[in-house]
Amino acid sequence: MADLITVEDPDDPRLTDYTGLTDVELRRRREPAEGLFIAEGEKVIRRAREAGYEMRSMLLSAKWIDAMRDVIDELTAPVYAVSPELAERVTGYHVHRGALASMQRKPLPTAGELLRTARRVVIMESVNDHTNIGAIFRSAAALGMDAVLLSPDCADPLYRRSVKVSMGAVFSVPYARLETWPKGLESVREAGFTLLALTPDEKAGSLDEAAPHRMDRVALMLGAEGDGLSTQALVAADAWVRIPMSHGVDSLNVGAAAAVAFYAVATGRPRS
Repeated sequence: MADLITVEDPDDPRLTDYTGLTDVELRRRREPAEGLFIAEGEKVIRRAREAGYEMRSMLLSAKWIDAMRDVIDELTAPVYAVSPELAERVTGYHVHRGALASMQRKPLPTAGELLRTARRVVIMESVNDHTNIGAIFRSAAALGMDAVLLSPDCADPLYRRSVKVSMGAVFSVPYARLETWPKGLESVREAGFTLLALTPDEKAGSLDEAAPHRMDRVALMLGAEGDGLSTQALVAADAWVRIPMSHGVDSLNVGAAAAVAFYAVATGRPRS
């Protein structure tokens, strides 16, 4: 059973994992370097543990202690009980869900390891909005995509906002980073995947015409909000595909577009 420790000093060094959670640039640098990430909310914390992530510590307001009692009873990591006011002073925001956990990261697999067994892959280029990252992972998990590959400059899927928006789906879909871009796409093609670039460009064929659900191995490429896929990524693709739209709408938010495209890619997919 974990020790339940009441903390009343916001500068207590034991709470250092939770300091400055609203400082995006600080946390982007610090969390990967220190091998940690923050899980927020009871459901996300439980899903992180179920996915095999080791807990470093937990920060709870008093009313959440009973709700998390079964987790506390199984832990050896310390559990810090704090007031909502102290939690806000430490983290920099009002912790609505009242429960935070500092989790230990796992080593990432290589892209090659994921490609050996996957058949439906998402490739993101330069997606740096954490909300979009979380939404894409949630849709990928729900709609049967097997893995996610990230360009070197994509945002961290384990950043707190991404994890929260995905409702822990970032723990369900394996992901890796391509070491080079766009050259790394060649390794995806060599693994037998057809590279489909999702773009609203009128020169693209519709997803219905492409029928990706009938392809043996598909890698769907998504670009950042606004800019979309780069010219280099579009050139590297085997085909351009688009979502047919009505009422003069020319594009969707990348998270919404991803969900529509994932359904088209995975529907009727061959099953082993």
